[in-house]
Amino acid sequence: MNTSDSSTTARVLTEALPYIQKFHGHTVVIKYGGNAMVDEQLKQNFARDVVLMKLVGINPIVVHGGGPQIGDLLDKLGIESKFVSGMRITDADTMDVVQMVLGGLVNKEIVSLINTHGGRAVGITGKDGVLLKARKLNAQAAEENSDDQIDIGQVGEITEVNVEVLQTLTESQFIPIIAPIGVGDGGESYNINADIVAGKIAEALNASKLVLLTNTPGILDANQNPLSGLSKKDVEGLIKDGTINEGMLPKVDCALSAVSGGVSSVQIIDGRVPHALLLEIFTDSGVGTQILADA
Repeated sequence: MNTSDSSTTARVLTEALPYIQKFHGHTVVIKYGGNAMVDEQLKQNFARDVVLMKLVGINPIVVHGGGPQIGDLLDKLGIESKFVSGMRITDADTMDVVQMVLGGLVNKEIVSLINTHGGRAVGITGKDGVLLKARKLNAQAAEENSDDQIDIGQVGEITEVNVEVLQTLTESQFIPIIAPIGVGDGGESYNINADIVAGKIAEALNASKLVLLTNTPGILDANQNPLSGLSKKDVEGLIKDGTINEGMLPKVDCALSAVSGGVSSVQIIDGRVPHALLLEIFTDSGVGTQILADA
């Protein structure tokens, strides 16, 4: 290593120190999805980042998606995928596939990856320990000005988060890896949007940070330039004028709910950037958009 490389390494380490001190003992909830979840090198980077966070005293909690993997298996089984307002219609057959893919294949791959890099990850769904109590979600019809309710099957919304399950795991130095499946009062399973699950868990735990990994550089202005820091009021204005629209809206709604519910900050970051998680948490510049509650 030459002198220039040594100086860069030292600068990066010293820059990280105040953030390590600030977040030591704090909870950070991470929604893991997008390219970071399918690109092999990015997957390895993510696992290392999570392990490092735990080793320096932060309590990471990972909530993962798996929409593309669910779609692939449904195709192989000859089950058609149907969506309403971006939500997958989940009949009984589809719910079986959702549980197999999210609770089995995807969840255990993430657990194995983190453990391979020296972590102590434990994979659970929202059904384990009744972590995520849920009820059936009634969706509005997609047509404009329609008040009709549509039956979208076993798609749920969270009614309660059992924080004791997560506190027990983190206090025992485990890293919870959560599949977004909830359980109803009668034991029925519900498919729940992973962004919403991450947000509700962050609220329930009063997390210091909620980090949403995406396939964009963050929230973009009208000229497609990334915005680095926004207040709740700023974000509401960008929604009102149409700057924030379509695919970013659900993530932003989740972020607004989280900061309103007591989460200190929400980061929407570019998961395509190698080690995006570490860059966001441990450096001054970050790699996405930070949303804070209004002062």
